[in-house]
Amino acid sequence: MELYDVMRSTPAVREFADDPLPDEVLARILDNARFAPTGGNRQGVRVIVLRDAQTRSTLADLGLPAARRYIAQLAHGESPWNPLQPSGVDASTIEATEPPAQMSAPIREAPVVLVILVDLAVVAATDQDLDRVGVVPGASVYPFVWNVLLAARNEGYGGVLTTMAVAEEPRVKELLGVPDSYAIAAVVPLGRPVRQVTKLRRRPVPEFATRERFDGAPFGP
Repeated sequence: MELYDVMRSTPAVREFADDPLPDEVLARILDNARFAPTGGNRQGVRVIVLRDAQTRSTLADLGLPAARRYIAQLAHGESPWNPLQPSGVDASTIEATEPPAQMSAPIREAPVVLVILVDLAVVAATDQDLDRVGVVPGASVYPFVWNVLLAARNEGYGGVLTTMAVAEEPRVKELLGVPDSYAIAAVVPLGRPVRQVTKLRRRPVPEFATRERFDGAPFGP
């Protein structure tokens, strides 16, 4: 596929057909994704390939507490897990909330799930002293994640970047034997989409790009 066509038609795929995703195809996806940039070219990305159904099911279960909070906050008109807007939903309400099955189904049902890690010992977290949630270390791992999804689309497969299990990172690390120095950045189920979306809806450029300042004139051709 042409690059721009891939970029414009790579959706979040959450429903997968029964088709397998062969190792040779997955290897090709990862072989191309590895050329994503990382800070200082330190290449601190690690990937755990999960095919075992029991391990995937356990991982999906570990994402349920975060999913409960997500759904409970939505029901109360909140922006789920927002760092600037603390939740007013009490713990008992969250615990009693049942998230829809489709929130964990991709991890249970995809033929392969990638757990993507970043080595914190090699990232340059230039925002570590700011009084906000850190985001800069993601620059050394999320370009790789996106490359995986682009490459999967090019191969006729698809996936979705999920993070619910990250809220239970210590338990996920124990499950998968991950060293303390690594952070879990994404859990990515991959497979053949039940439906292949070819046209995505996104805001036009002038709605999110401005000239010279945040409050500058909209940028456009």
